[in-house]
Amino acid sequence: MRNDLIVSKSIDINADAAKVWKGLTTPEIIKEYLFGTETVTDWKVGSEIIFQGEYQDHKYRDKGVIKEFTVNKQLSYSYWSGFSGTEDKPENYSLVTYTLTAVDDKTTKLTWTQKGFATEEGYKHSESGMDDFMKKVKEVIEK
Repeated sequence: MRNDLIVSKSIDINADAAKVWKGLTTPEIIKEYLFGTETVTDWKVGSEIIFQGEYQDHKYRDKGVIKEFTVNKQLSYSYWSGFSGTEDKPENYSLVTYTLTAVDDKTTKLTWTQKGFATEEGYKHSESGMDDFMKKVKEVIEK
């Protein structure tokens, strides 16, 4: 596990924190920006979170555990992906955190952070796709 590796990106979204939060925690909306992924969880701290679907004819089931859930402020969960090529064990999980900060009444800054990668390759993959991912989240939430 490379705990020293961190990917963090921020983007301003033209919506209040409640609308951004809804976009981050509503499975039907998540599906729009996360390549059709189905998200299964009850959003309670300590509960499992599952991301499942099919990507390029490959079924996947990524997962983790909700670590923090502070409405309109912060969501954090451990995360393991089958695409990582690593074994499903605690040391191969990273920590994903979404933090919302009000810029003004109509704008919210979304900061996405992923910390601790099992492999350098996983880190590079996350870093390279993050700008496009953040733009897609912004586009879906603002519409």
